[in-house]
Amino acid sequence: MKKIVTIAALCSLPFGFAQADDADLQARADKSKAAIAEFFGNLKGQLEAGMKEGGPVNAIKVCNTVAPAIAKDISAKHQMSVARTSLKVRNPKNAPDAWETKVLKSFEERKAKGEPLDTMAFSEVVESNGKKEYRFMKAIPTGEVCLKCHGENIDPAVKAKLDELYPNDKARGYKLGDLRGAFTVRQTM
Repeated sequence: MKKIVTIAALCSLPFGFAQADDADLQARADKSKAAIAEFFGNLKGQLEAGMKEGGPVNAIKVCNTVAPAIAKDISAKHQMSVARTSLKVRNPKNAPDAWETKVLKSFEERKAKGEPLDTMAFSEVVESNGKKEYRFMKAIPTGEVCLKCHGENIDPAVKAKLDELYPNDKARGYKLGDLRGAFTVRQTM
């Protein structure tokens, strides 16, 4: 027997998707959070190792080559698409789609109203190419270490490496606590 989605959850779903039950949506949210936690943990470990090995310039190489491989592996393992995006992207391949842009802007509004970024997330069932898709995003706050490559005062050697690898880089000028971007998940239903 299917359970009817609660009114609060129903309000976030487009018309026609009320048939997704609470248990299914919760399972998808849990699976999304687990994949994001694994992605973040792996990436953080690689970035820390890169920083120890050669400082921020070396860590840039991790973001440039290792992060996409981690995302690909975790996506395959969890049978979903797992990625990162931002309103100010460094790598154009990480540019947000229309849905992600809307969510990122809502994260900025929620932050402005005082909601903490470290727990901020959003999910919704949408239609994509005629199929239902579960979408989930989790905010990424700008931490102290992020400022070495994404801050306002970037070391000249770091800036030179960024300019070399990312000639159209927009992901600079952040301050501690800013919304750096978000992890984004897509699951076909």
